[in-house]
Amino acid sequence: MRIAVTGAAGRLGRTLTGRLEERGHTVVPIDVAPPVSLPLSDRDGLISVCAGVDVVVHLAARMSWQRADDAALFETNVLGTANVAEAAALAGAKLVLASTGEVYPEGKPVYQPLDEDHPRAPTSAYGLTKKLAEDTVDFYRRTRGLEAVVLRFSHFQDAAELLDRNSFFSGPRFFLHRKIEQQRAFGNAAAVAALEPHDDGTTKLVLSRGEDGTPFRMGILDTRDLAAGVVAAVETPGLDGEVIGLGADDSVDFDWLVPELARRAGLDYVDVSLPGPAVHYTTSNAKARKLLGFTVEFPVSRMIAEAELR
Repeated sequence: MRIAVTGAAGRLGRTLTGRLEERGHTVVPIDVAPPVSLPLSDRDGLISVCAGVDVVVHLAARMSWQRADDAALFETNVLGTANVAEAAALAGAKLVLASTGEVYPEGKPVYQPLDEDHPRAPTSAYGLTKKLAEDTVDFYRRTRGLEAVVLRFSHFQDAAELLDRNSFFSGPRFFLHRKIEQQRAFGNAAAVAALEPHDDGTTKLVLSRGEDGTPFRMGILDTRDLAAGVVAAVETPGLDGEVIGLGADDSVDFDWLVPELARRAGLDYVDVSLPGPAVHYTTSNAKARKLLGFTVEFPVSRMIAEAELR
């Protein structure tokens, strides 16, 4: 098949395009980065590039939790998705939309494990824009004849970057100084006050807990496993209208994960209770296993073995 991939130069995009090409597909990369340099705001450009493709995989998005970035989030994630959906519909192509578990209230779930039937009630602007992206794609399905499937990604990243202090994800999640910087940027003075006494200028990890002592808990999916799930969604027929969650089989408690990462890196860690409830949730892969044959080949224990301190 001829497959257009937006966000082809990103973490998942690079892995996915390689997998698709290995399976004999022709990939048409779309990205703001050179050499393609095609922004999602270029509606006509997207229509031209997508003409003649069989599938459009829409990975490109803007991710931020800074209020100053809200307008850019809506422009990229909502209006950009409308342009991609229009291009796919005109091409008669199947659209695979990358959405996120942040369409759920991950910090305050109604029930667990979180599954595709859980009410969507995002608590971040990013989550809201992805909810609207899902609704935009559904509009094009209902009114423009678009064939589409929505994939809701739980957290994912490369194994090697688990111990990368400069990683967008792992830096503020696991490294004390980076977490202080993040919380200060968010304006969370109480969290900064809880963290700063532990910062002596050395590189340390942080084990985050809620104010009641509950450790943070979440699923961490390897990029390679996620790419395999997206490939399955591309190649599996009969998924029009489906919403499918893709995540780790098991969530991991930080009171196990952080000490393991510290041992791997030869670093100390501090144990800190932060104001408010812990981020503590589990997602379900039942539908992905049923419809896509999805399996996890790189569990977090294997990811830790590949982590590199940077």
